[in-house]
Amino acid sequence: MTAFVVEGVVRELHALRNEWRDLQKRSREPGSREFPSRDALAGIVEQLKAVLFPMRLGPPELRRESEDFYVGYTLDAALEALLAQARLEIAYVGRHESPSAESVHARAEGAVREFASALPGIRRLLDSDVLAAFHGDPAARSVDEVLLCYPGVLALIHHRLAHQLYCLGLPLLARIVAELAHGATGIDIHPGAKIGAGFFIDHGTGVVIGETAVIGERVRVYQAVTLGAKRFPTDAEGNVHKGLPRHPIVEDDVVIYAGATILGRVTIGHGAVIGGNVWVTEDVAAGASISQARARSAGAS
Repeated sequence: MTAFVVEGVVRELHALRNEWRDLQKRSREPGSREFPSRDALAGIVEQLKAVLFPMRLGPPELRRESEDFYVGYTLDAALEALLAQARLEIAYVGRHESPSAESVHARAEGAVREFASALPGIRRLLDSDVLAAFHGDPAARSVDEVLLCYPGVLALIHHRLAHQLYCLGLPLLARIVAELAHGATGIDIHPGAKIGAGFFIDHGTGVVIGETAVIGERVRVYQAVTLGAKRFPTDAEGNVHKGLPRHPIVEDDVVIYAGATILGRVTIGHGAVIGGNVWVTEDVAAGASISQARARSAGAS
């Protein structure tokens, strides 16, 4: 068996970690984990998916007569694990103010309780997304196929959960949940994006939806669609302003075909159709149809 000499590498990595901690003004003192765990969040999301859809995303041996017992047990375990991760994020964000363990726990517990109470509403939204995919895709044979197989639906399950965490002041946990779906599907939805009921992402690979995007109800988008920012304003020192509205508003019943790019705080009006590979940086009127060759209002010849 080959023997590797690793002591020197370990020393160098130790020095680099301390250098990074000094740069970030973090303590070198021994202690427990400071940051939420991506692996822990992945497990929590799997539990929550099973809670939301136990007979389809739960364990294969589950039977309907024990469904409520399974949901209760699994939800309790998921919320306890989520509470631990929420405490880590809240303590990390407030580390310079040195909040008490009691205040961190109280804030985390309050957020997780609100998250739990939001789950029925999340399930209702996801039902509308599943139906939108089923009715919008002629290849779909059942709602169960849509839920089990469609990457757009998987991305939306993650987004609905992540958006709730984002709204509850847990943006790091939210971003981790969103990026788990991004890695699995190629669909990049920032957890801050507001998305109405009945959203359908067909195919999905390469879809990008930015943090301040607002999407209405019954909207359908195809692969490689971008709802992005046109520019990033900076302050006098060149630092990017964060949190400003910079992504599109898409009103109800809009269809956006593959490869379309819509940039900036523009409004795509109710019922508009955006053709494939179109670049849009201005408002689009309700009912309008935009294509590469021309822009024509609804009903024009």
